[in-house]
Amino acid sequence: MRWISLCALLLAAVVVVLGAYTRLTEAGLGCPDWPGCYGFHMVPSQSHEVALAEHRFPDTPLQPHLAWNEMLHRYCAGMLGLVILAMVLVSFLRRQGRLLACLTFGLVLGQASLGMLTVTMNLFPLVVMGHLLGGMTILALLWLANLRHWSVATESVIPILYPFRTLWLTRIGLGVLVMQIALGGWTSANYAALTCHQLPWCDGPWWRWLDFIQAFDPVPPPSDSYQFGVLPYGARMTIQLTHRSWAVVTGLTLLLLAWRIGREGLVGLGLVLAALVLLQIVLGVSNIGLLLPLPVALAHHGVAALLLLTMVTIWFALGRQSARIRET
Repeated sequence: MRWISLCALLLAAVVVVLGAYTRLTEAGLGCPDWPGCYGFHMVPSQSHEVALAEHRFPDTPLQPHLAWNEMLHRYCAGMLGLVILAMVLVSFLRRQGRLLACLTFGLVLGQASLGMLTVTMNLFPLVVMGHLLGGMTILALLWLANLRHWSVATESVIPILYPFRTLWLTRIGLGVLVMQIALGGWTSANYAALTCHQLPWCDGPWWRWLDFIQAFDPVPPPSDSYQFGVLPYGARMTIQLTHRSWAVVTGLTLLLLAWRIGREGLVGLGLVLAALVLLQIVLGVSNIGLLLPLPVALAHHGVAALLLLTMVTIWFALGRQSARIRET
């Protein structure tokens, strides 16, 4: 079970990165159908296949590099689903970890549905954001499963006089981080990342253009495709500035938590958390200043995932220690 969980975790990390790469390279509609690609199980490559693909989808010319990006993501996601299904079967055979395995598999089925809707609804923003959050949630649950199996948090990481307030601060920090990840997904889904090139705000009387109602309306204006976004400048600017503002709240909250858990004995995790927060700030600023270069944007997404896993680790360690103290 340990090795299956580890394999699933590594594969989930690959799927999350590939999902970000697919989105950032505008390959989300590289294949206009689902689960195949232009009616084929693989990307059309032969001349007669390409001709048939263009006949089937005359409004969507085949771009092989984008189609392969999308299909590679789908193949890996399918493999992940099979590995997690194996986790479920083993968990029932061993009567261990059944709830977590079933929950993760249920999310995988939901992710498959969202993956289909992402294509069939032409990158509808709410679906795209939900797909991103679903992937992050699966990654976090698999990380939690591995923490339980491998006992990463040792018996002596926290002093016996455990401060229960730190656990509450961890829960708050986790909630704040999830909100920031969701805002990042909403920013990406609405193509609002490059709305403002200045820091910390936008040029001109930006406050006059704020439009929170349209910016966070779950149902955007009707469109044949939501690729490249459909919201006006004011709404996109509002999304971008909200993401930046909440980033400040997130950074301060997590740095406070890093300081607090360092005082309580989790020095290593505190340093890792603080380092990841500072790195994420640098990457976020670089995304704006360098106009969203692909390597930096991918790193920004990856560090967000690492922050989430670090927070899950802290929550797991504190929660287990709290349970021990209640038992004594």
